[in-house]
Amino acid sequence: MRHQPESPRILVRDVEIHPLKVIADDRGAVRHMLRADAPHFRGFGEIYFSIVNPGVVKAWRRHRSATMNLAVPVGEVIVAIYDDRSDSPTRGVAMDVVTGQSNYCLITIPAGVWSGFMCVSDDPAVIANCSTETHDPAELDRRPPRDPALPYIWGARGC
Repeated sequence: MRHQPESPRILVRDVEIHPLKVIADDRGAVRHMLRADAPHFRGFGEIYFSIVNPGVVKAWRRHRSATMNLAVPVGEVIVAIYDDRSDSPTRGVAMDVVTGQSNYCLITIPAGVWSGFMCVSDDPAVIANCSTETHDPAELDRRPPRDPALPYIWGARGC
């Protein structure tokens, strides 16, 4: 299952996408993610890695105060994002980004915005999240992947 990277048509307010540097040679590669001196760095709480098997959806989650910084150094995923913040000019907007080895980038998702991901590569994908806060289950809202309140259809492109 292969999907070609595609730029989002509409961006959710405060979501940022930054291309990331890859230094590769015949020995392998170094994939940068986030530096403390980057203008978009907002602080460090913790970093963790999520392994997602092919075709599997991990969604939906919304942090109340933490900002997520996602990168996919291994595999390919669709990161889906939905804005239901009452004060946002992009309220009701859904977007997605295919990211991973062929479109290596950092996706910054602000607090209050729903997100999830689906592995679209033939092998498992690794998602790194450098969060601005340490994990706190009380700070996180969750909904199931096919929740009708979130207008995104997993496996279908073009939201």
